[in-house]
Parts: sequence; structure tokens; C-alpha cells
Amino acid sequence: MGILDTIQSLAGQAAQSAGTDQAKVAGGFIEALTQHPEGIQGVLDAFKNSGMAEHVGQWASGQNATATPDQVQQGLGGTGLIEATAAKAGVSPAIVQTALATILPMAIQHFAPNGQATPQSSMAGMAETLLGKFL
Repeated sequence: MGILDTIQSLAGQAAQSAGTDQAKVAGGFIEALTQHPEGIQGVLDAFKNSGMAEHVGQWASGQNATATPDQVQQGLGGTGLIEATAAKAGVSPAIVQTALATILPMAIQHFAPNGQATPQSSMAGMAETLLGKFL
């Protein structure tokens, strides 16, 4: 079993055991990110390219603990991550946007504290840390 399979298994198990939409979305988001060519750096770049660099900076420094569903849509709307997360989590895109409003700032603060993905921002570590917050 490769690292991708391990992460997907962990994400799926966590989402099923927790049963909440937020846990399902967290697991689905991790799965979607593992298949996204640029990973967490792609998320950061998408937000910055959408005119939201200031928000990314606030989330990275912990100044703003949440986003809004509209900000999630603005930042990730063209990436396919909302739709991929919804499909993997078995929820609607609207639920994904609402849940990611809480999940994304936490993930960015932890894995991109300076607004850039750190070398230790591995998907395995991200999955374990992020999913642990919802179990």
C-alpha cells in the first residue's frame, strides 16, 4: 500500500467514524489535495491569484480563525477542489464551502505559517493533524 492509499484510507476511516459533515469534508479535502497537482501550495496560490493574499496572510499568522463560504468559493472556485471534495465526502458543494470556511484557515496556519507551504507539509502529516482535530 502506497502513501496515497494510506492517506485516503485514513481520511475515509476518520470521516466515517466521526460522522459529522465537517469531518467528512476534512477527509474529502485531504483526499482531493493528494490528487491535486500542486497540493497545499496550489490552494495558497489560488487564493492569492483571486485577490485574497491578505486573507491568506491573516490565516497563516492565526489572526483570523475562519473564512466565509463566499471566500472559499472565491479562492477555490476554479480549482475543482470544492467539487472533488464534495464527491469524496458525499456531501454538497455548499456544505464543503461552509466546512472549509473553518478547516482551511487551520490548515493554512499549520502547514503554511508564512503563507508558503513548508517542506514538512507532507500529505501524511497534514492528514493526521487535520483529521485529528475533528475526531
